[in-house]
Amino acid sequence: MTDTPHQYMSTREVAALLGLSPRTLDRYRVSGDGPEFHKFGNRVRYLRADVEAWASKRRRRSTSDDGLSQETP
Repeated sequence: MTDTPHQYMSTREVAALLGLSPRTLDRYRVSGDGPEFHKFGNRVRYLRADVEAWASKRRRRSTSDDGLSQETP
């Protein structure tokens, strides 16, 4: 597959991209805290664009940044 925003990725591929364990993504799916995903039968796949959007929402300027501030630099 090519590296495009519409690329479907497995849990292991997303985990490697984000530096997380596949088990962390499993837990995020149960809790609803992770990126949006698709189910095809018993297979879970993520769109790369969804993963990147989810990750960008977690960008912080400091450890005290709760991500709720509306201020933009």
